Amino acid sequence: MSKKENRKDFRDVLTFTIDPIDSKDFDDALSYEKIDENILRIGVHIADVSYFVKPGTVLDRKARKKAFSTYLVGKVIPMLPEELSNDLCSLKPNVDRLAFSVVFDIEKKTGKILKKWFGKTVINSDKRFSYEEAQEALESRITNYELWKKNYGKELEDLNRIANIYRAENKKNGAIEFETNEVQFELDKNGKPLKIYKKPRLDTMKMIEEWMLLANREVARFISDRLKKSGGSSIFRVHDLPDMEKIQELAIFVRALGHELPISNGNITAKDLNLLLSKIEGHASESIIRTAALRSMAKAEYSTNNIGHFGLAFEYYTHFTSPIRRYPDLMVHRILEKLLNNEKISSKEFSSFSKIAREASEKEIEVQEAERESIKQKQVEYMQDKIGQEFDCVISGVTEWGIYVEDLKTRCEGLVHVRSLGNDYYELDQKNYCLVGKRTGVKYTLGNRVRVRLVSVDSERGYLNFKLIP
Repeated sequence: MSKKENRKDFRDVLTFTIDPIDSKDFDDALSYEKIDENILRIGVHIADVSYFVKPGTVLDRKARKKAFSTYLVGKVIPMLPEELSNDLCSLKPNVDRLAFSVVFDIEKKTGKILKKWFGKTVINSDKRFSYEEAQEALESRITNYELWKKNYGKELEDLNRIANIYRAENKKNGAIEFETNEVQFELDKNGKPLKIYKKPRLDTMKMIEEWMLLANREVARFISDRLKKSGGSSIFRVHDLPDMEKIQELAIFVRALGHELPISNGNITAKDLNLLLSKIEGHASESIIRTAALRSMAKAEYSTNNIGHFGLAFEYYTHFTSPIRRYPDLMVHRILEKLLNNEKISSKEFSSFSKIAREASEKEIEVQEAERESIKQKQVEYMQDKIGQEFDCVISGVTEWGIYVEDLKTRCEGLVHVRSLGNDYYELDQKNYCLVGKRTGVKYTLGNRVRVRLVSVDSERGYLNFKLIP
C-alpha cells in the first residue's frame, strides 16, 4: 500500500496492537518513537473505517442500523462485514493499514503533553500482542531479559508508566474507579463451557484503556474548540450527574451492609464514591455494593449536547477509538476529518447527528442486554452437570420468596427458596435487607457468605435452585 492522500507514513515506526487473545478486529495500535532522551512520540492509531465505509452507502446504512458489534459468549455479531472488521480495516501485523491517528509528543519523565497532531496515517504493525503476552513481556526484565528485550519490554514499561501517571491524575480529578468482576469462559470446540473464571485486570489492560481515554478526550477537545469557532455540533459521549434520590437510596443500602457513603453538603462527588469503593475492597459485600453504586449512576450515552462525563471527570469526551465496532466512532472520524480539512458540515448533517446519537444510545442498551443474557445462559449451561455439588456463595438478593446467592468463583446466581430454609416462618425486613425467622430470629442478610448445594437446573427459564448447607 503506497503512501496516499497526504497521509503521514508511520510504517517504519515501532507499532504494535494489544488485545484479548481471541480478538480478530484490531481497532487500535500504539506506536513508540524516541525523539531524544527526554521526549517520546506516542501514536494512538485507529483503524480508518471511514476510508472504506462512505456516508449514505448500503454498507453505511447497515452499520448505522446495527450501531454496534455484539459480543456474545463464543460468538461475535460484527457491525461491519467480516471482510472489513477482521481483515481490511483490522490493524493486523506485518501488513500496511490505513489509520486515523492522534500523535503525542510527551515529556518522558512527567507524561506532560508537549504537542498533539491529528490526521490520517499509514502504519504497519510490528507485533500483535494478547494482553497476557504483553503482560509477560512487561514483567520479564529480571526473569528473562532476552524475552523482555525481544518483546519491546522497555517500550511497554514507558507506555505503562506514563499511563499510570494519567490514571493517577484522572483519579485526583475525580474519575470513579468502577472495576466490576467480569467473567470469562473456556469453551470446547462445540461451544460448551468447560470453565468460568473472573476476568483478570492486567496492567496491560489498564494501560491500553488510559491511552484510549486520552485519545478520546483530546479528539473531543479539538472538535469542541473548532466548533466554537465555526458553530455546529458533534457526537459526544456524556455522563450526567447522578440523581440524588438514587444516591440517598444507595447510602441507605450501604449503611445496612455496615458501610458509609459520605455525602458532601447534600451532594455526591466522585471522590465520595471512590472513598466508599476503596473502603469496601475485600469485603464479602464488595461486588454487590459496586453493582448497586453503578446502577445508581446516570447511564452514559451519546449526545450532541456536551455536558461532560461525570464518571471520568472529563469536560470533553467522545468515542473515537473503536470505529470497527461502534457506529458513533465512525461518525466522529468523519466529523474530525472535515474539520481538519476546513470543510463545512452542512445543516442537514448537523440535524442528523442528534438522531444518530439517540438511536445509538437506545441500541447500546439492547446490545448490552443481549450480551448479559448470553453470559447468563452459558452460566446455566455450565452448571447443568453439577447438581449435588457444593459452592461458596454470597447472598446477592433477598425477597419474600427466598434469598438469591452468587457463586464467588463463577458469579453464577440462583435461588434458595424460602421453603427450604427450615422449619420457621421468614419475613422480609426491607429496611435491613434481610430475611428473618419469626420463631428462631435467624437472619439471612444481603452480603453474607453462605455455603450451598445445587439441587436443580431449569435450562429453559435460566434458573438455578440451591439449598443451604447448615
